Amino acid sequence: MDRVLQIVSIIVSLLLIILVLLQVKGGGLGATLFGGDSGGGIARTRRGLEKTLFQITIGLAVGFIAIAILAVAYVR
Repeated sequence: MDRVLQIVSIIVSLLLIILVLLQVKGGGLGATLFGGDSGGGIARTRRGLEKTLFQITIGLAVGFIAIAILAVAYVR
């Protein structure tokens, strides 16, 4: 069971990293540091694929936390 939790946590963490990198937020911190526009307080609504990626990312984050809690509980 311990090996299964490790494998699942690795897969979920890699998917989480990929999904976070796929979400574009206008250039990020690097563009802001070097003179890029930070959005100017304009509120944007997520639509279509961006909304789906966001929801999947939230689900994977919750799943990752649950797997981490299960792994800690299983060790004890």
